[in-house]
Parts: sequence; structure tokens; C-alpha cells
Amino acid sequence: MIKTAVIGCGAWGLAIARHLSGVGNDVVVWCHSEEARTELETARKSMRAFPDVELPALIRYTTDMEKAVKGKDLVVFSVASPFTRATAKNFAPFIADGQRIVTVTKGIEEDTLMTQVQILRDELPSARVSALSGPTHAEEVILDMPTLIVSASEDREQAEYVQEAFMGPTFRVYTSPDVLGVELGGSLKNVIALAAGMADGMGYGDNIKAALITRGIHEISGLAVKMGAMPETLNGLSGIGDLIVTCASMHSRNRRAGILIGQGKSMDEAMKEVGQVVEGVYSAKAAMALSLKYETPLPIVSEVNHILFEGKDPREAMMDLMLRDRKMEARLDPEDLPREWK
Repeated sequence: MIKTAVIGCGAWGLAIARHLSGVGNDVVVWCHSEEARTELETARKSMRAFPDVELPALIRYTTDMEKAVKGKDLVVFSVASPFTRATAKNFAPFIADGQRIVTVTKGIEEDTLMTQVQILRDELPSARVSALSGPTHAEEVILDMPTLIVSASEDREQAEYVQEAFMGPTFRVYTSPDVLGVELGGSLKNVIALAAGMADGMGYGDNIKAALITRGIHEISGLAVKMGAMPETLNGLSGIGDLIVTCASMHSRNRRAGILIGQGKSMDEAMKEVGQVVEGVYSAKAAMALSLKYETPLPIVSEVNHILFEGKDPREAMMDLMLRDRKMEARLDPEDLPREWK
């Protein structure tokens, strides 16, 4: 039995807590408020996140930071990405040297361009930090629907420890040494999902969604590899897999927000209606900053930024994407071109 603490009692945190308890781990959930703790402790369910799902009686809840993490074998960070740094800073006095931490949050910090693992390592330098990411919706994990995910760490033993903690009959965990690639895939796909949702909101059909997914992974991979990630990672679960599920599912907050924007609502109106943090909005500016820093064009990401922050009409943005200069689909080495193309 692995003693685990889940930091955050939102939908994903509760789904993770229920799963960890179900595969035999000792679980305590840290809640941000007494109101949330009381509801979970007395009703054993979250009326906001999962009103129809009863949580295991073995899960405990606390608002005490020290009590949550003291003596725990594994600490799971599951707070919305805009709050990761502040939360980690508050927990820092209670994290032991060498304590294992895994983040299940996806997102890039706008000001620093850091990933979630980089933020946690910055604030908790003595901890062992890794990432767990892939095509996962809390709404399905909470119901024990089959799910596959990736445990990423440069430290193989850490990656395999997290794999062992989470592995179960409905939750298959792979390992990877490519933390950067796993995190970039999980973060940047949210921006592409906003674009896919906008296309849905404008009624543009399946053809353009397939194109946005395909060209989207092309953009994500180009940037990630330029930053040092492995191309194989972006072709896997945490890359194309996560992109597909986020662009196609109505569980996706980013797709839902995109649909509303495509229907004519502003970014603020869409986020308010979705009612949860829309990670792609926070990652969009960071993605553009990375595009400039690494001199890697991201046409879809660029148009999403124009729509979100400059008020550009989504239909105009789509037309601008369609009318870009003609080019080959793939960047091929001249040596690989047929003789007739040279």
C-alpha cells in the first residue's frame, strides 16, 4: 500500500483519488476550503463535479497542508495550472527532502514559459518531481472506463514507481524518459482544441477538424522537438492521443469553450459558461512566446491568439489559415525528394 496525498479536490483530483484508492493505496485529499472538505467528508461526493458518484469511504479529506503530505510516499499535484506555483510555494515548508511528487496538471506558465514539472522543481527543489499525462477525461476515469496514460521522468525508478502506484485493470500506465515532450504535448493540445471547438461552433464539419488535429500535431511536434523533446513522444499517447481526445470530446473544457466562441461569444463569456478553468486560454500566449523564442511558426496557435486576445472573427481567422501561401505538406530533406521534385 502506497501512502498518497492528492493536492486538489476538483474533478480530476477526485477521479485520481478514487482510482488510487480503488487499486489499494491509502489516500488523503487536500481541499482548498473547509466547505469543500465538509461536503466530501459528509456526503462522500462532489455535487459540482460528480453528483451521481459516491466516493470510497476509505478516502480522507483535510485542509491542513502539513497533515496532507507528512509521511506520504507520493504527493499528486492536481490543481489548475494558473495556481500551481502559489500552491507549491505554500506547501514547500512541509515537503520532505526526496519526497516523490507527480503532477497530473497540464499547462505552461505564461510569464516564465515553464511547464508544470519545471514550476514544481523551482518551488520544491529538494523533491523528486515527475509528470503523469495522456488522453484522460476525469468524467471517464471516475467511472472506471479503460484509460491509458504515460508516467514521465528522467529518473527511471521514479517513472516506474508512479507506474506501479497508478496501474490497475482499467488504468494502464506506460513510462517515458521524455518529461518535456509529455508535458508539451499535454499543454499545447489545449490550444489546438480551442480551434477545433471554434470550427464546430461555426458548423464547419469533420473535414476541417481532422485537418486541425493533423496540422495541430505538426505544429506541436515541430516546436517540441526544437525545444529538445523526442518526436516519438508526440506520436504517442501524450501527443497525438491527448490531442485527439481533447478535440473530439464534449468532456473537453477547451473544445466546449471553442464551440461557444465559434458561435459568437467572447472569450470571457465562454469561460464563464464553461464554469471551469479553460487551460488552453492560459497556454495560448505562452505557446506564442515559445514560437517566437524558438523561431518555429505555429499558424493555428497564432490565429487562436488573435481570436482570444484581439477580438478577431473566427471565420476570418479560418479563412486566413486556408489562404496561407502554398507549400508542401511535410518538411522533407532535399535528399529524400524524388528526382522530379528536385
